[in-house]
Amino acid sequence: MTAPDLLALHGVRVLGHATSRAVADLYGLDDGTVEEHLLDAEARGLVRRADYLPGSSWSMTDLGRRHEEELLAAELDTLGARAEITSLHRDFLPFNARLGPLMTRWQLRPTSDDALAFNDHTDLRYDDRILRELTHLADGLSEVTHGLESVLARFGVHQPRITAALERALHGERQWVDAPEVASMNIVWIQFHEDLLATLGLRRGDEAAHS
Repeated sequence: MTAPDLLALHGVRVLGHATSRAVADLYGLDDGTVEEHLLDAEARGLVRRADYLPGSSWSMTDLGRRHEEELLAAELDTLGARAEITSLHRDFLPFNARLGPLMTRWQLRPTSDDALAFNDHTDLRYDDRILRELTHLADGLSEVTHGLESVLARFGVHQPRITAALERALHGERQWVDAPEVASMNIVWIQFHEDLLATLGLRRGDEAAHS
């Protein structure tokens, strides 16, 4: 299991901007413990928050990113898991390539007059076709996420969140496909991708060279 202090730091990285409670909820940790770890990290210049009010969001500094990647690399090497995680990341890339066009189709509904017309989500048959494709994509991704979870348990948080978001979308809450203000499928997918990148010390533009 990844150490709680590293999980606290990593949760901020994965979620982007996150409160201590959001990180705690993500990994099933105690809220107060996460807050203490992040206050320690703040004192070392690894994270910052916009204000000092309780409940405000944390973000990671450049120093924090470098330090966290060193810790994650050491974790991989201790487990002897780098080759396996790298292989699973390679398996992930084709799924990731399919997501972008699906999200574009979800957000746009071309007409004869406007090829870039926004999807107003009144054509339920159009939306349902895309939702079926997204569900199929998520089902395929589960082979990758379950493989990752078998090596590093912290990867197990992503697939249930993707599934939960899709279920809400399928029941009519369309914002759960891509809205940034909720843990939508697209947002959780981005967070999962960030988890992989951080774990392997990669940048998005460098992925092809390592595939």
